[in-house]
Amino acid sequence: MREEQFQQLQRLTNEIEKVVIGKREVIQMTLTAMLAGGHVLFEDIPGVGKTVLVKTLAKAIQGQFSRVQFTPDLQPSDISGVSIYNEQSGQFEFRPGPIFTTILLADEINRTAPRTQAALLEAMSEGHVTIDNHTYALDQNFFVLATQNPIEYEGTFALPEAQLDRFLFRLAIGYPVLEDELLLMNGQQERALADVRPVLTTTELSQLKQAVDDVYTDELVTRYALDLVRASRVFPGVRLGVSPRGGIAFMKGARAYAMIQGRDYVTPEDLQKILPAVFSHRLILQGGSVSQAQTAEVLRGIIQQVAVPVKKRK
Repeated sequence: MREEQFQQLQRLTNEIEKVVIGKREVIQMTLTAMLAGGHVLFEDIPGVGKTVLVKTLAKAIQGQFSRVQFTPDLQPSDISGVSIYNEQSGQFEFRPGPIFTTILLADEINRTAPRTQAALLEAMSEGHVTIDNHTYALDQNFFVLATQNPIEYEGTFALPEAQLDRFLFRLAIGYPVLEDELLLMNGQQERALADVRPVLTTTELSQLKQAVDDVYTDELVTRYALDLVRASRVFPGVRLGVSPRGGIAFMKGARAYAMIQGRDYVTPEDLQKILPAVFSHRLILQGGSVSQAQTAEVLRGIIQQVAVPVKKRK
């Protein structure tokens, strides 16, 4: 990894942290998902700064920002756009929806009907939308940060497992510590957001994303990643483990995380660090339990059960 690339990522992290105070780890994990070409699902309580994080990231990379508030009556066309007949030209004209952006905040995604959820998640996977037999490409750096509230279930539509698998990470910001919350109450966040400066162009971001594929992964480390994935499928209390697609995402995320840390190679510790964010929403526990505490216990058990590789010296 070139020193220049690491410095770019450091500047981006530092710029966002000026606004999203005291959440450096969450910022790094969000950037990891973006570099890996994935998307993030934030399952978190309201009012902890998810929107601010997304807005700050968009400004810092000189990207466009759109927000969609998901509601039960939201239609797929409200997201992707619609073709409208122009009487003067006698032609149908496509009017793009908010999905044609760099960074999209999909707020409370579990409050809309499955058909609308599927339209967004298909676009996330395919990188384009098809309307009236015409295919329209999305931004090459298209990045979705979706939110859902874990404590409100009335009027919600749970995301199916196959759709959850489209998200690279599931993260939570959580409450700030006392000192950081005091700064927020003093209005520092609003002032800092207004002063955010672009530190990365979308072209430079594309180059960084391409560089992720050059991060070296030793065969032993790849085998360790696979062992962790396969352990998730047979671990006591787990009904459905991580899919092969999830395993591929796991490795991609590890390479991107290594870049964030300034390395051009993946370590077993990188895999352990991102494992909860990659695995937590892909596991289905026996009895259909959605307890975060129980899931966290299973994830710890998987890490403890699988032996860490040690390369022998010749």
